[in-house]
Amino acid sequence: MRFLPVFLDLKAGPVVLIGAGELLRAKLRVLAAAGARVRVHAIDGNHDLGGLGNDDAARIEFAAGDPLAADLAGVIAVVCAGAGDVGVAMSVRAKALGLPVNVMDDLEHSSFIFPAIVDRGDVVVAVGTGGTSPVVARRVREKIEALLPARIGELAEFIGGFRKSINDRIAEFPLRRRFWERVIDGPIGASVLAGRKGEAEAVLAQISDPSAFARADKPEGSVTLVGAGPGDPDLLTIKALRALQDADIVFHDELVSVEILDRIRRDTTRVAVGRRVGKPGIGQDAINKRMIEAAQVGQRVVRLKGGDPFVFGRGGEEVEALRAAGVAYSIIPGITAGIGGAADFEVPLTYRHEATRITFLTAHKARDAETVDWSTLTDTRMTVVVYMGMTAAPAVRAGLFAAGRSPETPVGVFARVTRPDAQAAIGTLRDLPELVRRTNGGPAILIIGDVVRHAGSVRRETPKQIISDLLDAAE
Repeated sequence: MRFLPVFLDLKAGPVVLIGAGELLRAKLRVLAAAGARVRVHAIDGNHDLGGLGNDDAARIEFAAGDPLAADLAGVIAVVCAGAGDVGVAMSVRAKALGLPVNVMDDLEHSSFIFPAIVDRGDVVVAVGTGGTSPVVARRVREKIEALLPARIGELAEFIGGFRKSINDRIAEFPLRRRFWERVIDGPIGASVLAGRKGEAEAVLAQISDPSAFARADKPEGSVTLVGAGPGDPDLLTIKALRALQDADIVFHDELVSVEILDRIRRDTTRVAVGRRVGKPGIGQDAINKRMIEAAQVGQRVVRLKGGDPFVFGRGGEEVEALRAAGVAYSIIPGITAGIGGAADFEVPLTYRHEATRITFLTAHKARDAETVDWSTLTDTRMTVVVYMGMTAAPAVRAGLFAAGRSPETPVGVFARVTRPDAQAAIGTLRDLPELVRRTNGGPAILIIGDVVRHAGSVRRETPKQIISDLLDAAE
């Protein structure tokens, strides 16, 4: 490691910036975003601020005269960007005065380098490659940006607000550390990261004996309801990925794809609690009971559900059970199958002047379809999305026919959406049961309405199919 990462106190004095053109303005934006006071020597005479706002501009001073003769008293660092030979000469002067200096893209004349920065307020991460590859540093920064919670800086600020009062009440340093670990890793930290800072403040303020809280052997458990999306692991939200990595135990539905389960931390306990059509499951009450019991013994529980927890996922029932048991919980939405399927096969669920409303419904069995008031679904400007409708397809068709929907209404059956083996069959309402048979198994959604006419390609070709087609063409 050639360059030691350090953080300059930007309140200690100004930064001198020397250079020209867009290179100078790029560095000016970086320094201004960090809150620095900047003394600018624009050797090309261009005093353009590069689009900075008034607050940032107030901290910027354009200096006249030769930068090599400028007074550097009180300056904390010198930065040269697009300065040419002036930058090299300024480096010699700065080093002679013991000032940190950076000459852009010139390691020989730099005593510090600019890292790629992840800025989350009070939490700042600097990524460097010793000046050898800024592009690699930026790629690493992008990965870190994706992993860090958006409110991690707010969590640091939150802790800072309580730190002195708690430290005054806990004398032993190891016990203080344990206290803050429990705060960060438990429901209080989760509340801050979820944007419920007031709730977190109230809970922390109610801790009457911080030392006892820190010594408690029993950790505080919680449950996170996570939407796994329709199957493609790349459609998981960043927040969902973090939850899967933090979990001690994951209760997952049968429909959650293997590729998504692979994103769970390796040492996490996995419990399958869902069921497929025609197969028994453990039941919702049993799932609720097991989640609550796991949280009550201090485990971080994830309830991983296909699609979105609140779209035919019984997430509302689970939340009610967690509330009644007094278990801390949070909810991470997922892409529901209707949205995923529409995007996968380019079916616009709404279309200007053509489809202005969407109805989502479920028809797991024929008797479910019989309970639907189909008379409310006959508007040709309404797109109807039916979940779990493969078995009930004949009853769905019969209900819409009886209500007056045209047999020529476009219909699509979209199976295993967003997965490599996704398949679609498109036709009319008259042909619905046959379309279901053509998709070779579910899970699938039905999309009914004129928007289906706009669907894109409905055929997914595997490498084997592509090779077969090429051989056929060659004969």
